[in-house]
Amino acid sequence: MKEKRQCLRCGTCCKKGGPVLHGKDLSLLDNSVLSLDNLITIRKQEPSFNPFTDRIEPAGQELIKIAGKGASWECIFYDAGQSACLIHTDRPMECRALQCWDTGEIQAISENERLSRFDLIGKNDPLRDFMELHEEQCSYGKALTFLEHLSAPLPNAQSLEGLTLIMRKDLEIRDKAISRFRLSLNLELFYFGRPLFKSLRHPCLRVNLSGPSIHLELIRPA
Repeated sequence: MKEKRQCLRCGTCCKKGGPVLHGKDLSLLDNSVLSLDNLITIRKQEPSFNPFTDRIEPAGQELIKIAGKGASWECIFYDAGQSACLIHTDRPMECRALQCWDTGEIQAISENERLSRFDLIGKNDPLRDFMELHEEQCSYGKALTFLEHLSAPLPNAQSLEGLTLIMRKDLEIRDKAISRFRLSLNLELFYFGRPLFKSLRHPCLRVNLSGPSIHLELIRPA
């Protein structure tokens, strides 16, 4: 069998998720190839898919990725009908480096100059205060500590209460920012990432939403 040495345009790479953005990709925003509502933030320690290990793992640092389509991670710029990239000429750095038959190049650059939200917004952007408050009070580091305690043979009520308060604060800060700045869902996912109640899962945890209120319940497998 002949060894694969070129892209066959099968779309597998694009269907697994959009690329992480790096410093060299800033020009794509400056030239309006990309806009903030095309992007999603993966916050530090957020459980996310690592394509190099093929596992869900806490992100080692904040990542900015091109968003997916709805509930799918398929890159929004992938045209499935044509099996083509809609911004191929101006595609990001990782897309240029990726060769599915030899991932050495993309692995070599994967951690270089990764962008964060604060690299993409102005120092006087009024949303910075909301983002900094959100990161201080609703970090994944704090939330994951409480979540891990739920796996104990006798999880304490303080862990459940602490996780509930963080998830409520997460929604509260988002709601204030959305109301004040009239953020679309796409921009919310850039400025604040995914809500904690959507990104954190545990077999002993049930999340109940009632309007803006959130309630967590401990359950035990039968």
